[in-house]
Amino acid sequence: MSLIELLIVVAVVGMLASIAYPSYSDQVRKAARTEIAGLLFESAHHLERHYAQAGHYADREGVVTPLSPGTRHYRLQAAREAERFTLTATRRAGSMMAADPCGDFELDQRGVRGNPHAVEDRDLRCWGS
Repeated sequence: MSLIELLIVVAVVGMLASIAYPSYSDQVRKAARTEIAGLLFESAHHLERHYAQAGHYADREGVVTPLSPGTRHYRLQAAREAERFTLTATRRAGSMMAADPCGDFELDQRGVRGNPHAVEDRDLRCWGS
């Protein structure tokens, strides 16, 4: 294999990589959004089960419902009161999702979803489909 052939192969591989990498990154971001949305719904389910057992969402002596701390890209926090809760998934600084246009994720006891700090684009589909 001559030097010219090797340079052509390297150039073709570089072009293919420059086309494929952005698409791959988009899919990884979609997967991270889907993962955190699923975790929010799962955590809401645990809190609803807690409410059915204890009559309130807040932890008290004898009835404690631990929740996940989040994922590699998002930190999960829960604001729990007797009659309501808000789950918030905040993007971790330095992670791949730190500059994601969907922003952070919120879910409350009524099932109301939100994306604080999101870019105003109605076609983002942050919560899937």
